[in-house]
Amino acid sequence: MIKRIALIILILSSTIGYSQKKYPQNYFQNPLEIPVILAATFGELRSNHFHAGLDLKTQKKEGLNVLASANGYVSRIKIQHGGYGKALYVTHPNGYTTVYAHLKKFSPEIEQYVKRNQYNKESYTIQLYPQANQLSVKKGNTIAFSGNTGGSTAPHLHFEIRDSSAKIINPMHFGIGAKDSKNPTIFGAYAYSLDDFSQVNQSNKKQKLHFSIQKNGELLANSIEASGVIGFGVKAFDRLDAAMNKNGIYKLELFVNNEKTYQHQLETFSFAEGKYVNLLVDYPHYFKNKSRIQKCFIVPNNKLSIYKNVINDGNIFIQNGLTYTIKIIASDFEGNKTTLIIPVKGKEQEIITQEDTKTTSHHFKRSVFNKVSEGDVSLAIPKYSFYKDLDFDFSYKNGIATIHNGSVPLHKSFTLSFNTSNYTLAEQKQLFIGRVYKNGYVSYTSAKRKENKLYVKTKRLGNYKLASDIKKPTITPKGFKNGQWLTNFRYLKVKIKDDLSGIKSYRATIDGRWVLMEYESKTGILKYDFNDGKISSKTKGAKHTLKVVVSDNVNNTKTYIATFYRKK
Repeated sequence: MIKRIALIILILSSTIGYSQKKYPQNYFQNPLEIPVILAATFGELRSNHFHAGLDLKTQKKEGLNVLASANGYVSRIKIQHGGYGKALYVTHPNGYTTVYAHLKKFSPEIEQYVKRNQYNKESYTIQLYPQANQLSVKKGNTIAFSGNTGGSTAPHLHFEIRDSSAKIINPMHFGIGAKDSKNPTIFGAYAYSLDDFSQVNQSNKKQKLHFSIQKNGELLANSIEASGVIGFGVKAFDRLDAAMNKNGIYKLELFVNNEKTYQHQLETFSFAEGKYVNLLVDYPHYFKNKSRIQKCFIVPNNKLSIYKNVINDGNIFIQNGLTYTIKIIASDFEGNKTTLIIPVKGKEQEIITQEDTKTTSHHFKRSVFNKVSEGDVSLAIPKYSFYKDLDFDFSYKNGIATIHNGSVPLHKSFTLSFNTSNYTLAEQKQLFIGRVYKNGYVSYTSAKRKENKLYVKTKRLGNYKLASDIKKPTITPKGFKNGQWLTNFRYLKVKIKDDLSGIKSYRATIDGRWVLMEYESKTGILKYDFNDGKISSKTKGAKHTLKVVVSDNVNNTKTYIATFYRKK
């Protein structure tokens, strides 16, 4: 008996030790010189993906020192107009890679390396993979400066930790996080009937639950009557101590009569899983209301790896005459919790309100290739594009192609084609496929041309039309005039804009030589840094010619030429 107890203790000790060693502690440091205050946490629910790291606040400004979190070498540098903007990837001896995104610029050595390659390729956007011995970094040394580039909406540093297989891991598991003593907030709860024969309060539709806070801090919902297979979902967020941002929760659990039947937690995931976030949430509700209900049950074809200890996919079978206590617990990384109690009475009743169903002329099975055509429009949907079989709405009226509606998430892209043979060749060159919104706004989609056909591949259902863009982009000088002396200027700036199809490309030269003009897509500003030293002046007061050529997405092109004077 004593030997058995000792063996159990040894096993438990080994398990705890392994858990502590799963992620190295004190290996990575805070990548900023200021205390960590978070604008966003790991795994927050975003459009078609999970947030892949931590967003560290930078005191609402740019230019803070960004430090290497550990020794290593720069293994990748990517600069793009959207997305992560200017991003740096550092690989470490222990196999992990840290990512630093939305940067303003890099440290001098890295900046020099990047600009040399940009000038060689004559491109602002670039992706580089330095060798391990080219750009080594030391823990705590400055490798970049924080910014607001790419898809960022405010100055901050996006920080990630990835393993050797490129899976993203919550940096909080490595000891990088912010103080959090606050419980998460549950601000909405819903009950779902999960088949045609189930009901909650005599309804087969999703039911919003009403609850109140109790003296012990728990939330208690009004009792519901149900029968058949049901599930639950909640709206929830978490706040940290030093900020008012509504962050994501770390873990969501559901218990039925004190037995855990569902759990998901945001510890790690792969980028390939991101699209399945649309099955974790109630996607039609999000499409209509722009708020996310997190389901406490797993729908078919959901391949997320974040689930743990799930019984029967989280589906709950309610039997007539029995009572159930449903407990939903939302937790943050520090273990702060909020509990919602839902009393359920099993009662078979007539279903008075049924889920709305719409019959259409098309019924698509997810396991087969589907194709339909009407007038000048055709639609091709690869098999397994949908997550379930679907009654599909498709029509082409008054120039608008209705491709079902945006409340249905897609796993693969479909192809939408428009016949353009009724247009002249000149007219065809200015056509594009635009997505039509309720307010009439038309947004450009990246289409391709093939003979008398224009087609686009997209995952977004909705309304589309052929649109024409006949206007050239505009180019406006910022802070200088034609013929002006610019000797004391650090930067040369112009603003570029296109009102319809959007900017496709730009090229700038000074005295016929390509120069790097960094493009900030949020402001439309192109900026050349005179410190690049790419213009020459053999005599004082030399005259220089700036030429900027900008094309939109249907190749309308605008050229701007100006002269300026600058002493060497």
